[in-house]
Amino acid sequence: MSDTFVSAQLPLALFLDDDSDFFNEIRFVAETSGLCQVETLSESSRLLSELAQQRYAVLFMDWVMPFVTGSDLLPVINKEYPSLPVVVMTGISDISNAVRCMKQGAIDYLTKPLDANRFITCLTNALKISELSSQNRQLKEYLLGTPLEKPENFRHIITCSDKMQALFKLIETVAPSRYPVFITGETGVGKELIASAVHKASGLKGKFVPLNVAGLDPLMFDDTLFGHKKGAYTGASESREGLIGQAQGGTLFLDEIGDLSHQSQVKLLRLLQENEYYRLGSDLIQKSDARIVAASNRDFKKLLSEGKFREDLYHRLCYHQLSIPSLRARKEDILLLVSHFAGLAAASVGKSVPCLSAELQFMLCDYDFPGNVRELVNRVSNAVVVNRSGLLTQEDFPGMTPKHEVLGDTQGNCGGQFSMHLVFPEFPTLELIEQIMINEALKRSNGRKGMAAELLGITRQTLRNRMEGFESA
Repeated sequence: MSDTFVSAQLPLALFLDDDSDFFNEIRFVAETSGLCQVETLSESSRLLSELAQQRYAVLFMDWVMPFVTGSDLLPVINKEYPSLPVVVMTGISDISNAVRCMKQGAIDYLTKPLDANRFITCLTNALKISELSSQNRQLKEYLLGTPLEKPENFRHIITCSDKMQALFKLIETVAPSRYPVFITGETGVGKELIASAVHKASGLKGKFVPLNVAGLDPLMFDDTLFGHKKGAYTGASESREGLIGQAQGGTLFLDEIGDLSHQSQVKLLRLLQENEYYRLGSDLIQKSDARIVAASNRDFKKLLSEGKFREDLYHRLCYHQLSIPSLRARKEDILLLVSHFAGLAAASVGKSVPCLSAELQFMLCDYDFPGNVRELVNRVSNAVVVNRSGLLTQEDFPGMTPKHEVLGDTQGNCGGQFSMHLVFPEFPTLELIEQIMINEALKRSNGRKGMAAELLGITRQTLRNRMEGFESA
């Protein structure tokens, strides 16, 4: 594992102990585990000043020390740094002492000499607690109005949705971590775009390398992901690095992970557990420092219950989870996306960007888009290419069935879904109809006047004038 990657990504753990010989053992076990970097401190009187200068993910602290003891420090740490997980270490194997430490705020208690497996388990749990605390803090800041730190990392995702903004903030929270990220969402919501945003926000210098594993048999999966040695099989005339090698210092994105064969799941689990793999035909261990991001639209509760996906692999992949809302759950994005992709489609065929009729805008916002953004892109692109009038209407989107009819029966019959006399007991005035339309447009656009004006087929200034007229009436 490259030093640059480790120093940039691994959390920092502080070990406080007056026994300097003990540090050698701790440093070896902790750093070879690949879980954290280690800083040591032998003088307990310097601990508080050290915590004030440097942010640590976890503190392992000896209980019995000269001058300032663990029992003196723990209440102060718990008050001043409540989100810092503290693990107490001591040579005293005493249950009552352990209980006292936990009551004072320690998350765990280790006795010396340390058992390596017990120590790794404790360290892993403490780092998880630290990371969850960090996520909660940053999400709370976001909810209180803190903006994104680097909005440019999400510039390629077209949205005005608050749900997506919350997702971006969560991505900024988990991005610095080197642990796997699992992305869920319906087909077509843009899981690869979100995975790419995770990579950009992480600051990793390596490549973003995507791989769709659906349809790959075990041999093809091994060869594509891990590569092969020259002569590994018939036709292997040259050595091949594999995508995991190309993703060194970067991010490997595994899409459709729910379709992975059981044999390939075993290989992936080893990669996640050990950060090691073998190329086909080689017995030389290769090291990997690539960040793993996986995605799927499958029902994993069902896959796990049916034994089609390994539970241990699932929990390894789900260290951080991101759920992308469907397009029907963020309808405020629909017209924004339509406008963007209509512009791209028009440019690709050398046309002017067409306008959208008011009734089409209503229909688009009322449609559920079961194929999500991918369906929207395909429908809009096709409509722009075949349209010759410069005005997109419902006829340019065949096969789309909105939940409600956009236009009523213009002949005054009662056969349509909208019948005037069923809605209004008395014939309405134009002013009333106009007010109802404006209110409905504002409702559908979540109060965004620009989008409401587009829905109504008028300018923003005209909408503002009409609204001021209602208020003064």
